[in-house]
Amino acid sequence: MSGCQLYLISPLEVGGDYPDRLARALDAGPVAAFQFRVKGKDQHEAARLAEPLQAICAEREVAFIVNDDVALAKRLKADGVHLGQGDGDPREAREELGREAQIGVTCHDSRHLAMEAGEAGADYVAFGAFFPTETKETRHKAEPELLTFWQELFEIPCVAIGGITPENCGPLIEAGADFLAVSGSVWNGDEVKAVKAFAEKLAG
Repeated sequence: MSGCQLYLISPLEVGGDYPDRLARALDAGPVAAFQFRVKGKDQHEAARLAEPLQAICAEREVAFIVNDDVALAKRLKADGVHLGQGDGDPREAREELGREAQIGVTCHDSRHLAMEAGEAGADYVAFGAFFPTETKETRHKAEPELLTFWQELFEIPCVAIGGITPENCGPLIEAGADFLAVSGSVWNGDEVKAVKAFAEKLAG
């Protein structure tokens, strides 16, 4: 076992039949965490969309992480929150959400930002993008060596993100990623097939 696990990130559209798709994806192979990521919705609407997805995750013991929004994470009693560089301080998030919350921080391609996040009490750091991605605009390109550097020096888990597919994930697993964060490669096609393909690589 590589010890690397799958971290699913939601598409921006999570209404309609999406809860069924999420359930199918989580049943297709081991998934460690799911990140709820919606944009431009008020908190009430976001909470309404999150509830069925959170229940699906809870039934399967998959951590439910809210993207960017500490107040929403608190309202939902989510398992944690993922902060971008402009989304606030991990210390403040910790005060709001408590000791048990998983707090992740986007660190792009920066060792410095990752060390700062670690010092501020982050539970994991996310590096990327490793490959071109259509999910969000990419200004930072990370190399697999960054994962190896981090693993050799720090205990805090690292997440690789950005354009990761079952076909290209091998070098990231070998370099020492603890988690592969994936979105488009699962939701833009057959989610069951994609999760199974990732599971094979991760078990390798």
